[in-house]
Amino acid sequence: MLLPQTKEREYRFKLALRMGLPIFALILALIFHTFISNYTTLQASFYVEAVLLLVVSIYFIFFLIYKGFDVKITDSVTKTFTREYLYEYLQKEIKQKKEYTLILISIDNLNDINTLYGLKNGDKVLKFIADWIIEYLKKEGIENFPIGLIIGLDGLKEKYSTLLELICLKSNNIRVDDIEVKISGAITDTSYSKDLNYLIENLFELQYKKKNAKYKEEEIINPNELELLVIDAIENKKLLIMSQEVYDSNKQLAFKECYIKLKSQNNKIIHPKTYLKVINKLGLGVSFDLMVLEEVLKKCNYQKNIYAINILPASLRNEKFLAKTKELLKEYPDKHIMFVLSEIEYYSYTSRYNSIIKSLKKLGVSIVIDRLGSIHTSFLYLRELDIDIVRFDTYYSNKDKLRTNRSIIDGFNLMAHENGVKTWIKNIQDEETYTLVKKINIDYIEGKYLSEIQNTTN
Repeated sequence: MLLPQTKEREYRFKLALRMGLPIFALILALIFHTFISNYTTLQASFYVEAVLLLVVSIYFIFFLIYKGFDVKITDSVTKTFTREYLYEYLQKEIKQKKEYTLILISIDNLNDINTLYGLKNGDKVLKFIADWIIEYLKKEGIENFPIGLIIGLDGLKEKYSTLLELICLKSNNIRVDDIEVKISGAITDTSYSKDLNYLIENLFELQYKKKNAKYKEEEIINPNELELLVIDAIENKKLLIMSQEVYDSNKQLAFKECYIKLKSQNNKIIHPKTYLKVINKLGLGVSFDLMVLEEVLKKCNYQKNIYAINILPASLRNEKFLAKTKELLKEYPDKHIMFVLSEIEYYSYTSRYNSIIKSLKKLGVSIVIDRLGSIHTSFLYLRELDIDIVRFDTYYSNKDKLRTNRSIIDGFNLMAHENGVKTWIKNIQDEETYTLVKKINIDYIEGKYLSEIQNTTN
């Protein structure tokens, strides 16, 4: 048993003992008084009943104390519902009501507040925002609603969409002891799904899309159905392999990048931004990446036979993936593969990472790190890993951004070349941008200006 668990049990026992002592004393006093007053007429059953009363009292008090600790309803900081109790409450509400709305209110800079001002000030901000939201909704005539990480309200989201916008708008002027607070929100309802877990996932997904305005609206698929479609596509290898040609600085074809779309049972196309979240949630990353690699090796052919494939970094570090990949590469020695990797969280065991990369490079695999200039891990991996190519984030793929950030691009380009690493940029759409990229001396260029995305599968 862990030390925190031991200490918690000790605390519960001592609390139960302190609460139970007065009751035990009263029971013993009653028994003693009865015994002294009527000891000549007492029957044997009295002694049995007295012992049972004492035992049951002890058990009941201990049971209540322990049970009371198991169920925690309010959060100690914000005095709103705890996540566990809120989820339980919302599940009951959704079952009972046909129309129900969930609203997510997020403090976007809470981590920065905790880092700069300390955890106590972070807690103060949380409490202030929770109280502010409750007061604001009271002014709008909304009371006695469940609030915690998420707010639950009767009715569909159309009824509350404007309200959420006003909350986010009015929050722009909020300061807590001169601490700036940034709030964002998302809203969904039971027309999306009746499953609370899917609704909560949808809230976080909507919030992410709001923060990344480049995301376009897509067809909404029932989340349970989407999971089944993705699983079926992976198990039956139903995929569409598209590719785009990548050229070197001399406008010679260097390799092709593959883009994967899944096919559903009704032949509808499932795009990466839709299926990747399901793959990550269900832990199907390794199976998916192996399927893609195998299908590319089997079905794709052109003169150079060099293909760049986007895979999950976690797959590359998986023993099962590595073993199967090595088998497949030996089976198709005429094909050359480039693994394109991108991850937000830095993997600190770089010596192990490098040993994996070196073992793959012996089989002719090239390693590409994506999103340079956007996420810090790409810069760290450029510095510490034995990679072949870095690809600039698509943020820099238009002429205005290239001109504005020319010194940044030049710096990364110089650093990469000094480390023996080549550079790559994609999404080049016009001649002016292409000419500017050539001046910067980026090694590989990809985009509609040079070639369209085509169906690669034979």
